[in-house]
Amino acid sequence: MAISRKINSAMSNSSWIRKLFETGIQLKKMYGEDKIFDFSLGNPDHEPPKAFKEALVKSALEPIPGMHDYMSNAGYPETRRAVAETLVRQSGLPFSENHILMTVGAAGALNTVLKTILDPGDEVIILSPYFVEYRFYIDNHGGVIKVVPTNDDFSIDLNAIDDALSVATKAIIINNPNNPTGVVYDADALAGLGKLLQAREKELGHPVYVISDEVYAKLVYDGVTIPSVFKYIKNSILATSYSKDLALPGERIGYAAVSPKIDQVGRFMDGLIFCNRTLGFINAPALMQRLVTGLQHQSVDTARYQEKRDILYDHLTAIGFKMVKPQGAFYLFPQSPLEDDVEFINMALKFNILVVPGRGFGKPGYFRMAYCVDKQMILNSLPAFETLAKELGLKP
Repeated sequence: MAISRKINSAMSNSSWIRKLFETGIQLKKMYGEDKIFDFSLGNPDHEPPKAFKEALVKSALEPIPGMHDYMSNAGYPETRRAVAETLVRQSGLPFSENHILMTVGAAGALNTVLKTILDPGDEVIILSPYFVEYRFYIDNHGGVIKVVPTNDDFSIDLNAIDDALSVATKAIIINNPNNPTGVVYDADALAGLGKLLQAREKELGHPVYVISDEVYAKLVYDGVTIPSVFKYIKNSILATSYSKDLALPGERIGYAAVSPKIDQVGRFMDGLIFCNRTLGFINAPALMQRLVTGLQHQSVDTARYQEKRDILYDHLTAIGFKMVKPQGAFYLFPQSPLEDDVEFINMALKFNILVVPGRGFGKPGYFRMAYCVDKQMILNSLPAFETLAKELGLKP
C-alpha cells in the first residue's frame, strides 16, 4: 500500500464536506450553476474590506526594506502588539506581544497548542457537534478524543463535562460561535465552565486548558457579542484567524493568544514558539502579518450574512424544518426529517440540494447548511426545498 493503513482509513471516513463539494462541481457542469443549490462548503463569499486592499496596494508600491526576510518564529512584534492591545480592551488583562503567537491560520494555532500541551494518551474533550478536523488535530499529537454531548439547544452541558473529566484530561476545545450550529456560548456558560474547572483542577492535580476556537467571533447577529474567554477561565488559550472576518481564508493567517494568568506563561509561550517551528509552520506569512496589523477592528459586512440566515431560517421553519436559530457564524443545523441523515442528504440531492450530514460533525440526525453563498442561489433554492418538504410530508 502506498500510504499507511491509518491514513487510508482516515481518508475514507473523513470529510463529507469535501465529497459533497466535489459532487456539486460535477452537477454544475452537467446541469448549469443556476440549477444546483450547493450549501456544502463554508467558504466566505464576501470580498475583503476596502482597508485590506488599500494596505495591500501600499505594501506593493511602498515596500519596506527586508519585508520578506526571516523573522522571529513568534511573528512580528508590531503585529503581536496590535493583537495584544485588542485583547487588553476585550478582557482587561495585561496582554503584551509576549502572549501572542502569529500562526498559519487557526488550524496552525490549534495544532501548535495541542503539540505543546499533549503527552501521548492525554485526553481532549470536544463538544458535539464539533468542527470535523478537531479529531485529526488531536490525533496528530497523540491525544485521545473524548466527545461530550451538548444540551438540546446545543448549549454547554456542564454536568456532562463534569462527568467526562478525568486525571487524563488535558484540554477542552470549544468553538464560539460554533461550527456547525451557529450557537454562541454566553458569559454565563463560560463562567460556569470556569468555576467547574477551578474546582476540579484541585482534585485532578493539574490544569485543564480551555482552547477557544473563535474564527467566527466577529460574525454575530441580533446584537449578540462574544464574551472574552480570558475573563472567565484562568487556563485559557484563544485560537483564531482572519479567514472569516476579513474574508481571507486562502491567506492562512491567524494567531494563538495565551492568558497572562496561566502559570509559567513564559515557558508555555516558549513551547508554542518551538512547536510552531518544528511542526514546519515556521512562522505566519510575512506579508499577511504586516497587512493585518492595522486591521484589528475591520470586518466584512455581517448584515449580508444575517439577511441570508433570515431568508433561509424563516422559509425552512415555515415549511416544517426544525432547527435552533443560529446567533453567529454562517451555518444552519436543522434536524433531519429522516432518522438517517445520510438517507436525507441523498434524497435532497435528487432536488439538486447539497447539504452535509450531521454525523460528519459527531451529531447524527441533523444536517448542516452553509449560507455563505450568493443570495440569488438561496432564493432560487426555496422552491426546491418546498418540493422536498412536500415529498417528506413535513407540516409547518
